Amino acid sequence: MDEKFNMSMRKYLKQVGVTSQQAIEALVRERGLDRGSLKLRTVVTVEGQDFEHVVEGKIDLG
Repeated sequence: MDEKFNMSMRKYLKQVGVTSQQAIEALVRERGLDRGSLKLRTVVTVEGQDFEHVVEGKIDLG
């Protein structure tokens, strides 16, 4: 893999991470959630390709 690909991939993943964190924080704030946990599921697809990557996890609220 070349450097251009790696930099583009990192830029995309940073955007996904930052915007996802902001959206989740907004949900927690708007709904006043302060205990328990959130179960999350993230699905990555590639347009025009037969590809799906699923990540599931949990965020503890406190």
